[in-house]
Amino acid sequence: MATLRYSEFMEWRELDLGNCSVAATLSLVGERWTLLIMREVFAGLHRFDEIADHLGVSRRVLSERLRQLVEAGLLERRSYQEAGQRSRPEYHLTSHAHDLQWVLAALLQYGDTHLGDPAAAPVLLHHSGCGGQVHVELRCSCGHEVPGSEVEPGPGPGALRVPSEEATLS
Repeated sequence: MATLRYSEFMEWRELDLGNCSVAATLSLVGERWTLLIMREVFAGLHRFDEIADHLGVSRRVLSERLRQLVEAGLLERRSYQEAGQRSRPEYHLTSHAHDLQWVLAALLQYGDTHLGDPAAAPVLLHHSGCGGQVHVELRCSCGHEVPGSEVEPGPGPGALRVPSEEATLS
């Protein structure tokens, strides 16, 4: 299959979504508990019991999701030991996980704006450098902030055209 150029792109339905980045990311973090577990670790909970108690998730589900997140390279296990106790794992963010934090921030911002009371948001994100409030925005390479209604998807360098019926029959 040949890579598409913008001039060759006809319609969205002609784009082969077999290598879709949204689908790939959702396969990694799209299950409900997974993003909530990531939220807990971002917020500073690192121990299994802390996460389980705060989320109210079953231990079996939490154990499986933590294993998946470690295997995916989003969390790393580090050993800790309290006096007189056996060694246990803590879960810490990797650099890949830090790159995912804006997704959680966008979900938080959307929820505050459209599902909750924005004047009484339960969580605010602050820049540790200056204390200012952090928000997510879409910004064009020209420097302007862009509303979601002005964003249009188009093919990227890895775009492939859906194989035509004629091509698959020959």
